[in-house]
Amino acid sequence: MPTLVPLNNQFSSLADDAYLTIKQKIFSFEMLPGDLISEGNLVRLMQVSRTPLRQALQRLQYEGFLNAIPKIGWQIAPLDFNKLDELYDFRILIEGHAIKILCDKASSHDPLNELVKIWLCKASDRIQDGEQVGLLDENFHHQLVRIAGNHEMLRMHQEISERIRIVRRLDFTKSNRIQETYDEHAKILNAILDRRGAEAKRLLTSHIDQSKIEVRKITLAAMHEVKEKVKLKVKS
Repeated sequence: MPTLVPLNNQFSSLADDAYLTIKQKIFSFEMLPGDLISEGNLVRLMQVSRTPLRQALQRLQYEGFLNAIPKIGWQIAPLDFNKLDELYDFRILIEGHAIKILCDKASSHDPLNELVKIWLCKASDRIQDGEQVGLLDENFHHQLVRIAGNHEMLRMHQEISERIRIVRRLDFTKSNRIQETYDEHAKILNAILDRRGAEAKRLLTSHIDQSKIEVRKITLAAMHEVKEKVKLKVKS
């Protein structure tokens, strides 16, 4: 694993800006998985010097979004769906154990109140903005693990969430997936509140497995669409 270079104060803001800009371009598929990029082109594109840019690139490499190619430059990490499947499966293990802890706890379910307000709402109060629902979805799963109280599980879960975010957010570009997420989260919460641990774990597993299937289909379609647009631009 590459070593992160500490950010000097004078470059930290520029490096952060470059990091966020490049990451957003990766997430939006403006930079496609497998694409090669050079530091020189990025310096000109982003109007930033090499030092903060390199720090941003090394940070993205550390997080698994870039690969360093000796004598060539950098490559947007190709999407490895087998690895993504493994990360989703790891999520099921962590969140499933968190649910077991929550159902076994003798304490009240007060810590779940905020999630109840968000996900057990009336249909008319459901948020329809996909980006916002995506953030709420990630927070839902994060909070289940956090409330369970195992700090190492939470740390690993956060790392997994960061690594799958590039595809996970696409799950909420379809309106039917937004409604299904509300329904599925509500069922999971109700099972936890009733301490039906086995059912809650079954519902969670089905929920994450379905998301895994959907994001693969949507990601491949999104990448194909971007490639077709690039072809049209080249022809014109």
